[in-house]
This record gives sequence, C-alpha cells and structure tokens, in this order.
Amino acid sequence: MTIIVTGAAGFIGSNIVQALNRRGITDIVAVDNLSRGEKFKNLAECEIAHYLDKHEFIRQVREHELPYDNIEAVFHDGACSDTMEHDGRYMMDNNYQYSLDLLDWCQDERIPYLYASSAAVYGKGEIFREERELEKPLNVYGYSKFQFDQVVRRRMKEGLTAQVVGFRYFNVYGQHEQHKGRMASVAFHHFNQYRENGYVNLFGANDGYGNGEQTRDFVSVEDVVKVNLFFFDHPEKSGIFNLGTGRSQ
Repeated sequence: MTIIVTGAAGFIGSNIVQALNRRGITDIVAVDNLSRGEKFKNLAECEIAHYLDKHEFIRQVREHELPYDNIEAVFHDGACSDTMEHDGRYMMDNNYQYSLDLLDWCQDERIPYLYASSAAVYGKGEIFREERELEKPLNVYGYSKFQFDQVVRRRMKEGLTAQVVGFRYFNVYGQHEQHKGRMASVAFHHFNQYRENGYVNLFGANDGYGNGEQTRDFVSVEDVVKVNLFFFDHPEKSGIFNLGTGRSQ
C-alpha cells in the first residue's frame, strides 16, 4: 500500500514521513519542489520509495497517469505558506487549484485525503470555530485556504466517496522548520535569537497590545503529526478541524 505526502521535504510533511517510518511504513511517494535544494536535509533521514517534483505529480494526477495501485492515503501538506506573498494568481493556482484537482482525483479513486488548511482563515477574529460567519481572511494566503475549505464543505454536503479532513493549523513549531526563513515560527526565531545574543527581541506595542503582550496558540509539530495519524487510522471520520492547543500564551 502506497502513501503520498506532498510538501514532504517541508516542515510538517517531513515530520509526517518520519512518523510513518516509525510505524514501519516506507512505501511513500514524497512530492515537493526542491528548487531550494537545502530542503533535502529534511528528507535525508527518511525512508521513501520515490520522489516526484510537485509539477510532474499534479500533471500525472490531472491526466490520471499515476503508476501506483492501492494508494492508502494522501497527506497534502504542500503549499505556499508565505503570508507576505501578494501574487494572488500564483497563490490561488498553487494553494487552491492544485488542492482542488488533487481532491477531485482522490474522490474519483476513493482515496482518503488529509490536507493542510490554516488558522489564517479567521483573520483578526477572536472566536475560532469552524463556521463560515467567523472566517474573514486578511491576506491572499488565508483566502486561498478559506476558499478551498468552502469547496470541501459543499462536497461534504453532497456526499463523499472517501475521507476528507482539513486541518486548520495554528502556530506550529518544532524540528525541520529551519528552511522557512522569515516564515518560521516565533519559537524558532526566539530560540535562535537567544542562542546568538543571550536575549529575545519582543514584539513592540501594536493594535492594543503593550510591548511583548501578544499571545498566540502555539502547537508542537509532534502533536500535529499525532492528530494527522489519528484521522489516518479512522478513515470513517471527515471534517474541517482546528489544530491547536486551544489556549494562547
């Protein structure tokens, strides 16, 4: 049985591949874009069966040419997660249309589909429930995730042929995020600031917060992986879920 992981050389994707390896699963097709070659380090300690470039993978998906039988699941964690990216055409093609074409294929082939959404769909909201009226993204990244979630909701009402699960990741931190640069977690940046300088630069006062008073829901990548694997083990469960700790700090 084959498992496909997109974004496999990225932060969450590589941790999912490692967790599958710990279960003894190595028949994994790792999909990513290694134009930034340093990301290979996240996969170097993993066992996979095959690597596919993201563009070749989606071409094979769209043309129904993937040469694998008995695909057990697709973990779709590949996306542009740069909230400062303002090219809406690129963002919608990369995050929305790519995800939609992969969803269509998974439903056609009756393959469980577990994908990365984002807490960015809530924008500046103060209530975080998976409800349409509470979702007001502030940037095109959040909008790309929000719009795909809307498609998933409609499909769920119409009836699914296989499991579909969306995870609204909050502020994930942990191993394998070093390649993300400015988009790495606050925990990652603070750790490296302290190691280099002996102190941490706090955020300044802004939008009603005093110096260093901002709080966020930080969730470890280990817990994120556990939730992904819980749903992988329960293919009868579908839905869109917040994935955080439920408290800010």
